[in-house]
Amino acid sequence: MPTMAIIGMQWGDEGKGKIVDLLSESAAHIARAQGGNNAGHTVVAKGVEYRFHLIPSGILYPSAKCYIGGGTVIDPASLLAEMDQLRSHNISFEHRLFISSYAHVVFPYHRLLDELADRSQGIGTTKKGIGPCYADKANRLGLRMADLLSKGFRNHLKEVLKRKNFELEKLYGHPPLDFEALASEYERYAQKLASFLAPVEEMLYKALKKEKILLEGAQGTLLDLTFGTYPFVTSSSTIAGGIPAGLGLGPAIDCTLGVVKAYTTRVGNGPLPTELSPEEMARFPDHIQSREIGVTTGRKRRFGWFDAVLAAHTLRLSGINRLALMKLDILDGLDEIRICKSYLLHGKETSSFPVLSEELLQVSPVYETLRGWKSSTKEAKSIEDLPKEARAYLSRIEELCAAPISLVSVGPGREQTLFLDPLFKEADWRC
Repeated sequence: MPTMAIIGMQWGDEGKGKIVDLLSESAAHIARAQGGNNAGHTVVAKGVEYRFHLIPSGILYPSAKCYIGGGTVIDPASLLAEMDQLRSHNISFEHRLFISSYAHVVFPYHRLLDELADRSQGIGTTKKGIGPCYADKANRLGLRMADLLSKGFRNHLKEVLKRKNFELEKLYGHPPLDFEALASEYERYAQKLASFLAPVEEMLYKALKKEKILLEGAQGTLLDLTFGTYPFVTSSSTIAGGIPAGLGLGPAIDCTLGVVKAYTTRVGNGPLPTELSPEEMARFPDHIQSREIGVTTGRKRRFGWFDAVLAAHTLRLSGINRLALMKLDILDGLDEIRICKSYLLHGKETSSFPVLSEELLQVSPVYETLRGWKSSTKEAKSIEDLPKEARAYLSRIEELCAAPISLVSVGPGREQTLFLDPLFKEADWRC
């Protein structure tokens, strides 16, 4: 049966949670492959806002089975808090949520080292300990979910903590962490999560033969550890190819849906070529009205015009077949809307996306200007309901990205979505 991957095409925060929620209605299985609670998906369902960091947002559908793959890193306290959120809304997830025993575990020393290191590096991390946890994984110092339940857990943790306390004390002058308190805390977490550990890889392999699987990407392509705007990146692979690797699923993707905003945003440090000037920013709705405050960090996002060079580049990296364009409604009040169609770099016009962040900081966007529509799109039920200027904007994005737009979001609610492609309402997801 077909699989569909949902991939963010910018720096995260594109609205993937809403798309995953919409498509989960027709999926039997929803799987998360990488990242940790540094990612955040917001879903508004029946007037209730849910915020997810680790649990796939498809969990809101009673018939769906959800998986947290071995490529993720899990902060048990954060995961248990999400479970409590679901229970508070009477959403049952027992026997529907499964955690890979291969997933690595985030500890307090990861969070501490993340925060202390970022003070000098200035990357602008979420301070959730994700990078140090992935570093321990690569350095063969990590503990996995399976290790939490093993007889050797305390011995393993004791050896690792010696190293981490040495780092904390010698490099940062921070007092050491207490072993007994830490071990006892994580043993309690292990007891609470033990029933959710499952052979995720085997379960997905069997499901692949008979049912539809939705693969939920976290963050955005330009945060990819290899192909992102390094060093201002995350610590995992956020492109489509990283999803099968993080699930142990094999290269089984039939359709890749790229999620992109009708403009560009970024949270934290790093280049943003089309960043708005203060005068341009004043014409946009504020951060609260535009829903542009980070779910994970609470930080205000930076705004930029739609960057077609960036979008075409990330489309190629993940082999994206279709686009989902989000938050068109945020542009409703603008007289004019700009699209970056190319860059000027070293005096030459180019449609190539630079490898070096230093060069990306030097590019000058080459814009074309389209007329705004100056009317609300929030009530639109079909593409025909959109103003002609809005339709022209969508068409131009399709031309520049060389990919069709299949869904358009005009508000946070499930019902505020326009389906332009019957593919997403039919049983077959093969693009």
